[in-house]
Amino acid sequence: MFVEDLVKGFYDIISKNKILILVNYDVDAICAVKILQCILRFDNIVYVLVPVKTVTELKKAFEEQKVDVKYVVLINCGGTLDIIEILEPEENITFFVVDSHRPTDICNIYSSSQVRVLTPPDDEEKIPDFEDIFNENESSDEDVDSDELDEEESDTVNVNANSVEEQQNKRRKLDQSTLVKRRERRRWEENRKKLLFDYTQFSYYGRSAAMLMFDLAWKLHRESVDLLWWGIVGVTEQYILGKTERMRYLREVELIAGHIGRICDSTAINDDEDNMSQSSMPKPSNTSTHLRIESEKDLLLALYRHWTIECSLRYSMFTAVSLKLWTIKGEKRLKQILAEMGLPLAESRQMYHSMDLSLRKQFYGMMEKISNTHNLLQMTYPSFMLHQGFKTRYQCADYVYSMVATLETNSRESSPTQCFYNTMDSLSRSKKDFLDQGIEKAKWILSNMFRHVQAALDMRQVILAGPFYYLIVQEGTLHSQHYSNPHCLIMLASFALRAQVASSRKIKATRLPLIASATLDSDQDTCLVVGIPPITESMPRSFFGKAFEQVSNKTNIEVSLDYFDSSIAKMQTKDRPKFFDALTALLS
Repeated sequence: MFVEDLVKGFYDIISKNKILILVNYDVDAICAVKILQCILRFDNIVYVLVPVKTVTELKKAFEEQKVDVKYVVLINCGGTLDIIEILEPEENITFFVVDSHRPTDICNIYSSSQVRVLTPPDDEEKIPDFEDIFNENESSDEDVDSDELDEEESDTVNVNANSVEEQQNKRRKLDQSTLVKRRERRRWEENRKKLLFDYTQFSYYGRSAAMLMFDLAWKLHRESVDLLWWGIVGVTEQYILGKTERMRYLREVELIAGHIGRICDSTAINDDEDNMSQSSMPKPSNTSTHLRIESEKDLLLALYRHWTIECSLRYSMFTAVSLKLWTIKGEKRLKQILAEMGLPLAESRQMYHSMDLSLRKQFYGMMEKISNTHNLLQMTYPSFMLHQGFKTRYQCADYVYSMVATLETNSRESSPTQCFYNTMDSLSRSKKDFLDQGIEKAKWILSNMFRHVQAALDMRQVILAGPFYYLIVQEGTLHSQHYSNPHCLIMLASFALRAQVASSRKIKATRLPLIASATLDSDQDTCLVVGIPPITESMPRSFFGKAFEQVSNKTNIEVSLDYFDSSIAKMQTKDRPKFFDALTALLS
């Protein structure tokens, strides 16, 4: 069931008992749980936080932590699953789902009370009606039919010869009514199957979980600049990583602009107020001289304020694809753009903060001016900037890249759980070192990703398999182990698909999706497979989740759909060629 009032239908209920919070490994979920943490600590509510990456980890965490727990909050996990069937909880346990994955499981939507969905339904979600999916009269009809048949059989034993014909007529009418009921039931089941297939055919993302949690803080009158910033980072992650379309992002930007005006105005008036004196975690200062958020247009250049202009132009996916920078001609165009802007090579190869002040001030205007002449349309987008006194400014996209890099760090020294908590700490202004370290890692990831795509195109490793392209990151390739992380592999796949379309002269290329695969665990001989929708999709919807499921059902290949994103699958490396062949046959 959907919860309409976040305060009465959610917070007032969970505030009375110990809470178990299960969080997915993504930036939006981390921002959402950070906001919820702040709210819970304000009221001294006891909670247990456990990060989970897969459905298996979700089951394990619930089994270990369910003692004395009445309320479970699922953030960006569990929304697309039948929670009651998978976890088999006690009847007194209630689940609150805050999940941006779509479509929401139909059993969760129509659960009477045990599962409560906090994310409001989208207009384009088209949820089937209850009567079309759940037929309460089905079992009772079967019981009535069997009772009537038994009663008729007992009557035929006690009749005389004169009434045999009458009983036969009665039996014939009964058989006809049974056939009609069965025909109606069969028609209903076929319609149900079609409705469920249409509803679950595509997987996509809804509203940011972080902004939903900020809405809760706002309604509880506990909003602050920090909480709003965390919500902004969650929204930006969806846009930067291509999880949401531009129009949805622009609608969120309008709402956020209203919050900025309200919070900054109130904090300017009450800059000496201590709003969280009751909390064990002091509320960050909201004074306009120390901390403020500004809404402004920015460039789709990754981390350029913390990098050199030349590197940011070369390794950002948008400019690399638009200018085809993996080619010699593209490299010449990059030099031409720097020359047209009047930016000397020496300046473009310095760190941004070391550049000449006048060039830094003119850089945005120069890029905006040349964007039309060099096929850099939509180079700018509305964004937000966090100002911390006179220190370095951070754009919300800087946080996104840094957090993705920290979260997906492939190191033997840090466990996935440790990476999760380090990523969460990078949101705290008192632990800025985590943020800066993440930015350095992100720069390495982006440069390595560009080189990998360049090599894949040069060696023709992006292969057309009929209805889709595919790219296999071969084990032993330089830094190939880095793509055993789902987020990095999805980013590589998105980059490779756009680069392939830009390089191809075929119009058909724009309508084709791409599948990327990399080694997950060399010891167990397993690999990861992710699917990316075509670039022409106005709304990024993926049909690969349903396609992977159908291939698994029709073949004897063991395909594990254990991740919360259904377009990510795990399988044995030896089964991958057979899996691709079956997928080609299915989609042809």
